[in-house]
Amino acid sequence: MSDSPAEPAAFAFTAESAEQARAFIARYPIGRQQSAVMPLLDLAQRQEGWVSRAAIEAIADMLGMAPIQVEEVATFYTMYNRRPVGRFHVQICTNLPCMLRGSDAVLDSVRETLGIGIGETTADGLFTLSEAECLGACVNAPVIQINDDYYEDLDAASTRAVLEALGRGETPKTGSQTGRQTSCPAGGPTTLTSPAAATERA
Repeated sequence: MSDSPAEPAAFAFTAESAEQARAFIARYPIGRQQSAVMPLLDLAQRQEGWVSRAAIEAIADMLGMAPIQVEEVATFYTMYNRRPVGRFHVQICTNLPCMLRGSDAVLDSVRETLGIGIGETTADGLFTLSEAECLGACVNAPVIQINDDYYEDLDAASTRAVLEALGRGETPKTGSQTGRQTSCPAGGPTTLTSPAAATERA
């Protein structure tokens, strides 16, 4: 990603996003409309792909806030991108649980498949790679988040398969890549293994 991203001269919500913004603001009592700053930042990011300075100023104007107050929120939470990102924002968790379960191999697979490092975007603008401190899915580690979707129980091969599918315009299966049901034990259930037994105990 560029050190100095090109900032748009102005920002305006689309008609649909503006309607959503008004609905968010209306949820709060008079005098508390500034509480809508986080959903409005999310709306702006979904529209532009990132949160530009122009978007911050527009949101500040809508909510009667100083731009620096909106900036403080946008820079505090890592979910807001302050620089342009690719169509697919690949965030890989390298925190302890993921590291113990092989996130190093997953990260290497992402680097090799996309040809980029952390903080970089592919030349075609399709993928951006970022490192995440924790994605909150430790039981299904290692995990990566791509846009709004989680891909869990990864290894080098399944990571490559997910990225290549996205690159082809396909929609890979989200969640566990090993077939695990939600957060069940990796080896399957060890108690109440039949519906009848579970019913009897109930």
